[in-house]
Amino acid sequence: TTIPIFCICNIIMNTRTKFAFATAAIMAAQLSEIASGGISIADAFALPSSLIGKRATIRGEISSVGVGAAESPSTKEEETSSNDDLKSKRQAWSRPDLIGTSLLPTTLSQLESDQEFQSLSKKIAAVGIEGMTKEERAKRRRALEDLGVPNFMQFVSDNCNEVEVKVLKGRQLFRKEPKILQLNIGLYCNQACTHCHVESSPLRKEETMSAEIAARCLHLLQSTPSIDTLDLTGGAPELNGQFRFLVKMARSWAKENNRKLTIIDRCNLTVLLEPNQEDLVDFLKHNEVRVVASLPCYGEDNVDAQRGRGVFQRSIAALLKLNEAGYGSSRYPELSLDLVYNPSGAFLPPGQSSLEVDYKRELMEKFGITFNNLLTITNMPIKRFADYLAKEGKMKEYMELLVNNFNAGTVEGLMCLDTVSVGWDGAIYDCDFNQQLGMGIIGQSQNESHDDKNSTKKQKLNVFDIESLLDLQKYSVRTDNHCFGCTAGTGSSCQGATA
Repeated sequence: TTIPIFCICNIIMNTRTKFAFATAAIMAAQLSEIASGGISIADAFALPSSLIGKRATIRGEISSVGVGAAESPSTKEEETSSNDDLKSKRQAWSRPDLIGTSLLPTTLSQLESDQEFQSLSKKIAAVGIEGMTKEERAKRRRALEDLGVPNFMQFVSDNCNEVEVKVLKGRQLFRKEPKILQLNIGLYCNQACTHCHVESSPLRKEETMSAEIAARCLHLLQSTPSIDTLDLTGGAPELNGQFRFLVKMARSWAKENNRKLTIIDRCNLTVLLEPNQEDLVDFLKHNEVRVVASLPCYGEDNVDAQRGRGVFQRSIAALLKLNEAGYGSSRYPELSLDLVYNPSGAFLPPGQSSLEVDYKRELMEKFGITFNNLLTITNMPIKRFADYLAKEGKMKEYMELLVNNFNAGTVEGLMCLDTVSVGWDGAIYDCDFNQQLGMGIIGQSQNESHDDKNSTKKQKLNVFDIESLLDLQKYSVRTDNHCFGCTAGTGSSCQGATA
């Protein structure tokens, strides 16, 4: 079985040694040469040329069988043996003993012994979230200044034609008709992943959406005809008290009004095994919820290094549980199961379509798991990942990587153009990343009950300041230098690659 380049690089990055990044790049170049007999490393990984050094000259041929390309068994005995083997694998990894047990004690124990997490928590307590955000912004700006790169919007304007990129006007980005309403309904989570840009954990118990704000979000959904997707995220959104209310009400309303609506649950998988969630898969199935699940690799060591001890086995068991309910099968198109890959280090994700082939092959061969699509997401240089870059002295290097791989073809597909992001407290943002940086949409309240309805003063808007999400179209998108993460390579969004 071939070992994909991205898994090797993830493992190397997790060692956090001084030369890990350069070593990963060289190994990626060698493996890419072996696997394809000459594909360029820029296509395979898009790493800065300064890091690659001399490329390996090793040539070879590795035969790998793609999904659906395996030879058919020549006899009934072989077919029976293959089916029995698949059934055995599924039984071995289904882990019924884990159903109804909690990951929380393990996560909390790890947080207590994680010196980096403890250090970060003390810093947040000292300077606050806003203070940390300002520090991150200053580090990104300083890195770009050292590289001689202007701010994001000036860079985009200098490298894009306004005639071709219609959303670009006078160094500003303007929205299209909103299609996606994304709600971050709380930061509480049973995991504490190292890459998490919202810094979720079991300690974030207070930041949770109220019933009043959830109801108002449903009102905005109903009053905006262009919205075709309700995207629920967190934290672990399923552990929020408003999750099932939002799903049930949105699905019932959509059916009653003959409106096509995709409801997304951004699931960490392990939540499906938590106590009192034994019926969650059936609930999702009944309401035809699309599951978008995080799985950064199909190797246990790599997943646990990024997402926490014991997460991999629970994730595989959860995927098998979803498969058993019909998710991920072509027979049930309404039960879509998509997986999400993000790098565990300072490099760009491989091509989405080619990586999907690897995932489907490996997950089927090792565990008997099927799924629909793979989405690749670039790590944004904010929050926990920004802290990692700063500690490793890689902020400048990573910003250079993003800038050097700017792709003008991604601009029209930026998620901030047709997505509205709402925080647990009802504040409105252009995207989930701006939300975590406190960069709310600034405008005038449209609510007649507003105390100062005749005021022209602008403010950060919340869900009670507008009557429809269409009210936001007149405002330009707020951008900053973290936005280079969405325009690098094939682009990045909560829906995967954009170009």
